[in-house]
Amino acid sequence: MSEIEALRSHEGNNLSSPMDMTNGIENSESNNECTEPEEDKQEMNLVKEKFAKLLLGEDMSGGGKGVSSALALSNAITNLAASVFGEIRKLEPMSEDRKERWKKEIHWLLSVSCHIVEFVPSKQTSKDGTTMEVMMTKQRKDLLVNIPILKKLDAMLIDCLDDFKGRHEFFYISMSEPIKNVGKKRKDDKWWIPTPKVPAEGLSEITRKWLLNQKDSVNQVLKAAMAINAQVLAEMEIPESYIESLPKNGRESLGETIYKNITDDYFDCDFFLSTIDLSSEHKILDLKNRIEASVIIWRRKMNANKDGKSNWSSSVSVGKRERFEDRAETILNILKHRFPGTPQSSLDISKIQYNRDIGQAILESYSRTIETMAFTVLSRIDDVLQADEIARNPCSRGKKRYPLKDNSTLVGSPNFSNVKGDVEKVIPKSEGKKEDLSENVYILKQLKYII
Repeated sequence: MSEIEALRSHEGNNLSSPMDMTNGIENSESNNECTEPEEDKQEMNLVKEKFAKLLLGEDMSGGGKGVSSALALSNAITNLAASVFGEIRKLEPMSEDRKERWKKEIHWLLSVSCHIVEFVPSKQTSKDGTTMEVMMTKQRKDLLVNIPILKKLDAMLIDCLDDFKGRHEFFYISMSEPIKNVGKKRKDDKWWIPTPKVPAEGLSEITRKWLLNQKDSVNQVLKAAMAINAQVLAEMEIPESYIESLPKNGRESLGETIYKNITDDYFDCDFFLSTIDLSSEHKILDLKNRIEASVIIWRRKMNANKDGKSNWSSSVSVGKRERFEDRAETILNILKHRFPGTPQSSLDISKIQYNRDIGQAILESYSRTIETMAFTVLSRIDDVLQADEIARNPCSRGKKRYPLKDNSTLVGSPNFSNVKGDVEKVIPKSEGKKEDLSENVYILKQLKYII
């Protein structure tokens, strides 16, 4: 029974029970649902589930104890990438199902950025010819500039993996295959990653050059993602909880030996790094944490000296503080370039955790995802090139491999011509977009600071 019929019978004193009316409505809705394609229905349910988790801040009890919307969206992008890409253990195309899932679900999550806007002045002409200035909404500038670049970098990485389809000069050793049939297996810290196997005489010259070209392309993607991620993190506010955890001076943060090296009258960054043990990921991360903390301390001391009203004030001159800070920043930039695969520092993690800007959360998590994916693909390419080197030069078989350090010796200087062309293809040259395109190219040129 429909709602209208139920109401008519009620008006005619032919009363129907509330249960009958409810059943009629439910039957009507169920009939409409049956006409919907099952695939669309499943997709809609998935969208509802994902955005419900975002609105609830990952607190499914609904008690309001969830994380902020920015952190929930950042976690959603990170978790999606982890479930779709995993570790990329082999150089092979992604399956169509995984590729389609990634494109669809990352589109849902990035769609939030389309509704983050700012007011910009615009001229409007009325029917009588009068021109007036009005305020219109436009997508926020940082999102308008960076999201198209990240989307294109994302597509370039997926295309790179697709290019490995049909490459039969190298293959991967199964973990269960006997060692005597395949030679030595991987013995570094990632023993579970399959070991590539090349012909006894090594790869052909054509395949080797093609692999180096692929490495060069992925390297450019990595640098672009790193630059955008570093830019976004630099713009995030430093949480008070992180500042409160800092020691009161840089000497205590760095330790006596590192502090003396950085504050010495003569300082050479390369010589300083050569004296530091950077043989493991943990030691590299520890050095980054110490130096970043000292930079924050010195900055606060410089501001305190200018104000003269703070517990952070110091007797050391502002000029010396600035020189120490510049040296520390130089060390950090070199570490980021030489060891791009290191985990996030304590400062970065704290910024992401307490950040409340949803736009920055989207840019940071998406660029970090692309950076991680690019570094992983680079590592897999290096695995094949190392296997080729061993096949052509057996004497290098016993050489110990440090994945982070080996991957730092990439292309000497970035070539932005290809990336620039890709950005021009993906961002249409329509009215009002010319300025934005120039900003995209400007950002890509700024990647030189990583080198």
